[in-house]
Amino acid sequence: MRFPTGNSLRTWLWLLVVLALGGLFYWGMQRNPKELPSVLAKERRPAPDFTLPVLPPYQKEWRETFKLSDHLGEKPIVLNFWASWCYPACYEEAPVLEATWRRYKDRVLFVGINTQDKEGDALRFIEQFGLTFPQVFDPRGRVGVDYGMYGVPETFVIDREGRVVVRHAGAIDQTTLEQYLKEVLP
Repeated sequence: MRFPTGNSLRTWLWLLVVLALGGLFYWGMQRNPKELPSVLAKERRPAPDFTLPVLPPYQKEWRETFKLSDHLGEKPIVLNFWASWCYPACYEEAPVLEATWRRYKDRVLFVGINTQDKEGDALRFIEQFGLTFPQVFDPRGRVGVDYGMYGVPETFVIDREGRVVVRHAGAIDQTTLEQYLKEVLP
C-alpha cells in the first residue's frame, strides 16, 4: 500500500477538512434553536444588567435611557429581542406581545430590545404594529451576547427577584407567553 505524499497528501487533507466542516454545518442546521440551552434560565441566574437608549416615541414616559436594574424587583419583566429585518417571526409575534402587554401591564413590564438594526427601520416597525411598551435600541447587539441570544426573536422572562427563568427562541404565541407569565406572577 502506498501513502499519499506532497500535493496528493494536501488534497486529501483539504478534502477531510471540507467534509468535517460540512458535516458540522449540517449537524448544526438540524438542531432546533428552541431546544438550545440557556444557562441563565436553566440555573435561574441573575439577569445581566444593561443601559440602552430608549427609542424616541417612548422617551417622554421612559426617559432617554433604560437601565434594567432600575426596574428589577418591582414586577416580572419580559425582554423581547427583535429586529425589523426578522421576517416573518418578529412580524408574527409583535401583535401577540402588544396584546399581552396591554392585558398585563399593571403586573408585568415588557421591554423590546431592537438589536442589530437601523433606527429608522425600527421606528417604522414600531409604528406598523402600534407597539406601546417601551423599546430600547441596541444596534451592535451587545446585550444579546450577554444573554446568550442565538438569533431574533428571542424572549426572556425575569422574575421579581431579578433571575432569568425563561428563554424562548423564535416567535412566541399567546398561549406560551401566558404560561410563562403564570410562572412569575403570584
